[in-house]
Amino acid sequence: MGRVLVTWIGHTDLRAPKEEKELGVGPVAQALMAHKFDRTFLITDHQDEVVRLYRRWLEKRSGVTNLHVLREKLSGPTDFGEIYVAAVRACEQALADGPRDTSLTFHLSPGTPAMAAVWIILAKTRFPAELIESSRQHGVRTASVPFDISADFLPDLLRRPDEELERLSAGLSPEAPEFEAIIHRGRAMRRVILRARRVAPRSVPVLIEGETGTGKELLARAIHRTSPRRDKPFVAVNCGAIPPELVESELFGHEKGAFTGATARRKGHFVEAEGGSLFLDEVGELPKPAQVKLLRTLQEGEVLPVGSSRSRRVDVRMIAATNRSLLSEVAVGAFREDLFHRVAVAVLRLPPLRDRREDLPILIDHVLALVNREGREQPGYVEKKLSAGARNLLLAHPWPGNIRELQNTLSRAAIWTPDAVLKAEDIRDALLPVTAQAEDGAVLGKPLGEGLDLPEILADVARHYLRRAVDEAQGNKTQAAQLVGLPSYQTFTNWTKRYGVRV
Repeated sequence: MGRVLVTWIGHTDLRAPKEEKELGVGPVAQALMAHKFDRTFLITDHQDEVVRLYRRWLEKRSGVTNLHVLREKLSGPTDFGEIYVAAVRACEQALADGPRDTSLTFHLSPGTPAMAAVWIILAKTRFPAELIESSRQHGVRTASVPFDISADFLPDLLRRPDEELERLSAGLSPEAPEFEAIIHRGRAMRRVILRARRVAPRSVPVLIEGETGTGKELLARAIHRTSPRRDKPFVAVNCGAIPPELVESELFGHEKGAFTGATARRKGHFVEAEGGSLFLDEVGELPKPAQVKLLRTLQEGEVLPVGSSRSRRVDVRMIAATNRSLLSEVAVGAFREDLFHRVAVAVLRLPPLRDRREDLPILIDHVLALVNREGREQPGYVEKKLSAGARNLLLAHPWPGNIRELQNTLSRAAIWTPDAVLKAEDIRDALLPVTAQAEDGAVLGKPLGEGLDLPEILADVARHYLRRAVDEAQGNKTQAAQLVGLPSYQTFTNWTKRYGVRV
């Protein structure tokens, strides 16, 4: 059996090389000197040079050489989501690199209370492990934490109710199986789904904003299936894929002989979706004439087919989606403002995958399971698993193509690799190059010259951070102002008005 210690490097540990007489050797060295471990995995977000000096001292002081330092970037020492993801990665790597009967030990003393809380949760649920603690007075000893009182050890922040989420979820049924296909764990997606569940039973128009590949249609289908219209049609239309001259015919229908090639009468998508939901993907691509007719349809609840003088009543709920900022399109005259206000009654913003780090581990597992399920039908397919190195590479990638890029990457790796285990080099070969523009969120790296609109780029950046601040602060303008570095809530209010951000 391989015995493995997994823990964080704390501030006391890093001070030990220079202050051993006053502080002692620190929790990590104390544990390594008191117990024998086959391998040790140390997680840290401290500076490289400081960690290198500590590692050299630790190896010399404890006599242990089989040390693995795992680098993690944390937003703060109490960010439970990021700490949890980092701890899970460390455990997975420790188990992947060792024998089948590897025994884990988590050291609670190094790091913050939030880090200790996460170790307790993991030891009692996903990764059964021994818990130890240490002090200069009592040495190293086993920490006894019964599962039924584990919550007592969690800081108040972990247990504090989220008033905004409670308000959003008021009146909802405890289960919404239609949303189960949207894999998530983190706060960002949880808020979106709660809002989607809140608006689903109502027939108001919904606008879903999000980058390509974030799952806009998946969310739209979930809204439809949770609504009273669930037994009626759900019609999905990609507005960007329709030739401009055919948009009105596709959406509103046409009469026979209305134009060259109209050899038969066509109902149009609005009539096809009668009683149900019409999903207009990339609604920002609609040409101006079609926008005018769409506005009339939403206002009057009727469609006028091309070539007809008689309107037809329709009962359709519209769910629109865009990978652009429609407000920006309104500002430059590409999208009608009156139509925007008709479409954007309930606005849901899907975060990009790079802002969903808490969700990424379970998304990777879910997508790989889908790839394996599809592959079983292919002759000679070997079910794939991920090595620790491959998983770390996937977790570190920025994913400019979001979930769609993740799925394509794992599919390519599964096709190209005959072995059962996908290694880091297999994933690296399957990843598409990330352009400078993608790495910088489509802000930097744009070509200079005709078409570059610097004021609009700056406005997009401002809107992005203002919206994030509003969401993070749950509408508290004073807190939101602090998050984006503005001096007061009055200044924050002026910025939101200037850039059309609703609070």
